[in-house]
Parts: sequence; C-alpha cells; structure tokens
Amino acid sequence: MKKYCLLLTLIAVAVCSCNNSSKSPFVKKVTDYAVVTIPAPDLSGITDNGKEVLNLYRFAADEVDAIYWEQYFGDRTPLFDGIEDSWQEEYAKINYGPWDRVDGKSFVEGYDDRLPGAGFYPADMTKEEFDAWDNPDKLSPYTMIRRAEDGSLQAEWYHDAFKEHISKIANYLTAAADITIKPSVKKYLLSKAQALKSDDYYQSSIDWLDMDDSKMDLVIGPNENADDQLFGIKRSYEAFVLLKNEARTAELMQFASRIGEFQQDLPGDPEYKVFQPGAASNIFSCDALYYAGKANAGIKVIALNLPFDPDVQRDKGTRTILLDNVIRAKFNSIVAPAGEILLSTEDASHLLSEAFYWNIVFREVAHGLGVKETVNGKGTVEEALGNTASTFEEVKANVAGVLLVCKLQSHFTLRQIFTRKEALATFFTSLVRSARFGEGASLGRANTIIYNYLSEAGAFQRLLPGKYTLDYDKMESALSDLTALVLKIQATGDYAAATEFESKYSKRNADLESDMANLRPDLVPMDIRFDFKK
Repeated sequence: MKKYCLLLTLIAVAVCSCNNSSKSPFVKKVTDYAVVTIPAPDLSGITDNGKEVLNLYRFAADEVDAIYWEQYFGDRTPLFDGIEDSWQEEYAKINYGPWDRVDGKSFVEGYDDRLPGAGFYPADMTKEEFDAWDNPDKLSPYTMIRRAEDGSLQAEWYHDAFKEHISKIANYLTAAADITIKPSVKKYLLSKAQALKSDDYYQSSIDWLDMDDSKMDLVIGPNENADDQLFGIKRSYEAFVLLKNEARTAELMQFASRIGEFQQDLPGDPEYKVFQPGAASNIFSCDALYYAGKANAGIKVIALNLPFDPDVQRDKGTRTILLDNVIRAKFNSIVAPAGEILLSTEDASHLLSEAFYWNIVFREVAHGLGVKETVNGKGTVEEALGNTASTFEEVKANVAGVLLVCKLQSHFTLRQIFTRKEALATFFTSLVRSARFGEGASLGRANTIIYNYLSEAGAFQRLLPGKYTLDYDKMESALSDLTALVLKIQATGDYAAATEFESKYSKRNADLESDMANLRPDLVPMDIRFDFKK
C-alpha cells in the first residue's frame, strides 16, 4: 500500500485521568476516539492584525459551543454535577450530552435515551400535535419549539433563545471587522453578525462566498439539520476556524468553473438535474485550527459544502472546503488500517491517500448538485423528504462524488494522480468503516444503505476470513444506478419511496456486523478527537 506522510501527531492515551481509571467502563469508550493534536498554526505571512482576527474567531467559536450544548441537550451543569467518573465525563464531552452518538443510547444514569428531536422540541410533543399546530414559524430551521406557560407550543427564534451568546459573537465579529485589512472580510463579518441577530442568512452567505481573497476563513452559525431526526428541520450551531492552503486551493479551483458540467455528468433522467448551480462556486483547501459546536461532536467532518440555502446555491453557488490536516489524520489512523483488515491483498494494494482526498473533494462538490427544489411543487427537497432528507443527501453525495472521480479519470483529468481501482477500493474501505457510526447518525445509515445496495448488485464478495474482493465494473455500475435512483427520489420529493428504501437497505446484515467486530477500536479507532494548541 502506498503511504502518506502523517503531519499530525496521534496520541494513544486519553487526555483525562482518574484515580480509579482502571475500573471505569468508560476508559475504552473514550480511547476509541484517537486524540489528534492540532499544532499551533504557522502564521508566517499573517499580519499582527490577522493574528488578532484569528483570536477573535476562536472566542466567537467558544460561544457557539455554548449555544450548541443548550440547543442539543440543555443545561449541562446538572449533567456534570452528577458524574463522578472523569472518564464518563470526558465521554459526555465527546458526545455533547449523555447520549452515545452512535446509537443514541443514554450512558448516564437518570437520563433516558436520546429523543429523535433532541433538544429542539418538547420531550412530550407528538408529531400529531406538531402537525396540527397552526404556526408558520414552526417550520423555520431557526426556531426552538417550547412549551408556553399554558402548555401550548410556541416557537422561539434562535436569536432570542440564545440572545446573550449571540450578542457576544456579534461583538467579536464586529471587533474583527474593525481591525481586518481585507474589505471582503470586513463585509462578511459585519453581515454575519447581523444575520446571527436576525436569523436571516441569505446576504451573509453571499458575502461569505465573495470572501475569497483571505488566507483565513470562519464558518459559523446554524448550518446542518442532521441532529433533528424527528422532522429534519432544525439546524445546529457550529464553527470552524480555518487557515487556507493557497497553493492547493489554486489546484482545486480549476474544477470550480466546471460545476455545471459535473451536474450534467450525473446519471439519470435530465428532468431530475434541472437545477443550475451558481457560477461563483469555489473550492478551498484549508487546515482546521478549531472546531466548535456540532462540528466537534462525535464523528468529525473532514470537508464542508455550504451554504445549504437553495436560493444561495442557485444565485451564487457553494463553497467546498477540504480540511486537509483532518483528512490526512483520518486516512492514516483509520482508513489505511481498516483497509488492511477488510480487503484482500490485491485490493488492499489499491488503497491510496490521494484517492481518499479526491473522493472527499467530489463528495462535497456533489452536495451542491442534483436538485434543491422538487420538480412537482412539493417545496424544497428537505421539506418534502423530512426526516429522511439528510440520509438521502449523504447517500447522494457519497455515490455521486466517487462517480465523478471515475468519470474524470476516464477523461485523464485525474488519472496521473491515481487510478480508478484506487478510487473505488479506497471508497469501499471508507464506506465500511463509516458504517460503524450506526443507525443513530444519518452518515452511518447512508453508508449501510450503500453497502447493502452494492452487495445486492454483486459488486463484491466476502471471503473467509472476512476479506473482500471487489468487482470494480459492477461497483461503478451499481453506484451509477443508485445515484440515479436517489436523484429521482429527491427531485420528486417521494417521501413514501424514501422511507421504504431506507427501511429495506439501512439494516446491517451478518457480514457487516462481523466487519464491525473485526474493526475493533484498538486496531482501528472509531474516530478522532482534537487537542487544539494555540
């Protein structure tokens, strides 16, 4: 297998300690997440003003972290006051609450299992009560649903629910705007501060996409709806503080102008590809300096494609961000050792870090493709598919992304870097190891769906002792069929088809369960957690 230089330090021990640690059942759970040290960044070439802007970004991110705790779980003080085992406390910090991110089960006495609606809705609220409630604000991604004093439902806008934290964030962003020397950065920061105080994010998203001349980036606000497994509506706060890799960004930007071409390259009925992504999309390569909120909870993302607002995607486009240092860490500490366990010797020889990187690039590009509005008047895809929307979006991005990589290789665009077999073998390995994320996460469900679909298509054989041999032609063909099917379900907003398909394919079979046992966390970490250095 070809090797890739590990630029991050992986620490094999946990960051917490306990006098009775050897007796704690949470030692293993905590150490299943390998610690990755994010070293202090190389700020050569950054002005003193720029360094202070970075500090303010991190202060703002810490406030986002506090919001996310309240939003997802509630007041964390009683939770930690009731935990005496420091390893259990550390595990609660990893999961941002008493519920395991993999299966939603409670691991703290006195707390029930995670509800599908997490903290976004009252615990005793039923779907029927919500559906019967006549209040248009309930469908906003930016409202918390609460009980009024009389027991009725009420919608509270995020900027009101988290007013104190929002005020502090806005002050930090305004202060950063005052000292930056970049006009585009100033415009974005002031726009984002206003957006956070109004929950109207259209203009700040446009201004963020226009901010393409800064070496630093700040992604901040309520972005993803994956935590809302009840209706798939409410978005969680998160923040990323990033430092751009300008040379690799220039390499990636050659693909940004081809987003329309990639849209047409997707398989399926042209009717389901009528959406035209904005022409101002861009692709950045960055090193992550800091994660906060949803971004830092449980499984860590390695790339972004934002904003999700379909109006912004239509009018302007999206920004794809590759988190280079985190991608390298995951490949070396997780994907590479998983491949050695899962694949035959021949197929394992095709594992490659560059293939993993470019698969991720086009997975994120694919998030901006397909359709955002249904073609038959059912509203947005998110509205029509409800609590299945995030799972199907993950399926689409994963399968469409690797298909685009294969197509680019057939045109010799990427072939000089790696081969089609390397792309598909690396994709399959990452697919199986990601199925460990479980049914409690849309990404875990999505990868199990893809695995079962590929299995049904005969794209692989699992031989004793648990080694896979891959049929690359059948795999590519099945991925094409699955992409076309998902695009159709999204475009038509077919909720019944989505729920039926998810029910059929989202359960692990015996082989996949055996793989989960073979991928023991002491051999292949479940995921990573960060030790950020200033």
